[in-house]
Amino acid sequence: MKKNYIKNLSILLLITCLVLVNYSSLYSWGFYAHRKINRMAVFTLPSGMIGFFKKNIEYITEHAIDPDRRTQVVEGEAPKHYMDLELYGPIDSIPLYWRDAVSKYTEDTLLKHGMLPYNIYTMYFRLKEAFKEEDLDRILFNAANIGHYIADACTPLHNTKFYNGRTPDEKGIHGFWETRLPELSAEKYNFFVGRAVYIDKPAKYAWQLVKESHAAIDTIYAVLDFMKDSFPADKVFTFEQRGNVTVKQYSEEYSRLFEQKMNNMVERQMRKAIRAVGSFWLTAWVDAGQPDLKRLDNKEISDAHKKELKELDDMWRTGKPKGRANPEESIQ
Repeated sequence: MKKNYIKNLSILLLITCLVLVNYSSLYSWGFYAHRKINRMAVFTLPSGMIGFFKKNIEYITEHAIDPDRRTQVVEGEAPKHYMDLELYGPIDSIPLYWRDAVSKYTEDTLLKHGMLPYNIYTMYFRLKEAFKEEDLDRILFNAANIGHYIADACTPLHNTKFYNGRTPDEKGIHGFWETRLPELSAEKYNFFVGRAVYIDKPAKYAWQLVKESHAAIDTIYAVLDFMKDSFPADKVFTFEQRGNVTVKQYSEEYSRLFEQKMNNMVERQMRKAIRAVGSFWLTAWVDAGQPDLKRLDNKEISDAHKKELKELDDMWRTGKPKGRANPEESIQ
């Protein structure tokens, strides 16, 4: 009896470990591009900023993924990552500022259909205030987080109601575009994008990123239609080993042809995101009065902030999506 109990317990523990590995691995694949964009944005900064950001580059890189983690545990976080533009009427009729949008659509509508550009503008203000106060914790937190949202704005499928396919059989296009393609090809991408620039009108620029991304959606689906008609159906997917997990994935042959037919859209959008992230950081710093960041050289992240980060990490590992589930979790 005791032997059977131990045997059953061992099997249960093994299954639990495999489930945890599977969940963590599946969710983490979408994090690659966010980390890369934040990291490379550091090298767009001017002399008054780059030293501080290089010193803290590991924080800026690793915590680029925190907003996605919060979608698992924080109510109201998910709509900050997207905007289903078709559901708001003609794009040029959508108000530039949050207060006007609430008056036109109601806050409930924005929480349901997304508010990405408004959130970027809010994060810009928070980063500016953190620079003014020379608050190390808040500078790093807001810099890393705004980078995530800007990268989302540069992802076409974050800006459409067809965010994960037009029909059920197209489910998975989101994670494919945003995760599979950069993972396969990013080593060949050119991430040196030049210097960050000052943004005269941050709210308008956030909207520009969203609108330009939205304009690329037709191309993505035109290529998808082309691939349906011309690529062998039995070669679209493959099975790959990720650690201890076997995962169904778009084949490398299919992925590379898809990217070629899009004329390397993923690389172009990642490059745009890198420069945009650096430019928002620069703009917030300039608008804060260009504080001397060398005064922060001897400061360390507070214990309170370390505790916040640990609590988020712990909650993320056990949480369930609050709102729209992350489209990268599955391809079918």
